[in-house]
Amino acid sequence: MENLEKIQTYRTIIKQILNQHASYKPSHGEFEMQTLFDNEQDRYQVLAIGWNQDKRIYGCSMQLDIKAGKIWIQANNTEIDIAEALVAKGVPKEDIVIGLQPDYLRKYTGYAIA
Repeated sequence: MENLEKIQTYRTIIKQILNQHASYKPSHGEFEMQTLFDNEQDRYQVLAIGWNQDKRIYGCSMQLDIKAGKIWIQANNTEIDIAEALVAKGVPKEDIVIGLQPDYLRKYTGYAIA
């Protein structure tokens, strides 16, 4: 697969996973899940925005970036194993970087180091 075609495929897969997560209705509170997709910079997020009783909710649930032809998992504040979801959609482990892990631990993840 050529690099541009691979990047387009990865964008589609990322959007599918994040849209699916954003479609879930939270079990408590009055907040919405929003997706932010930046195709130019290849940054993709799911945000939770709203209220849980009198507490303001605003935070990133997930962030994935595409850098140098690899998908970087920058944030995952969910119970979903994003790396496994990516693999299930056909992304090879060597194209997934667990960016939320420190460099020295990445060699033990079974995924790309960088």
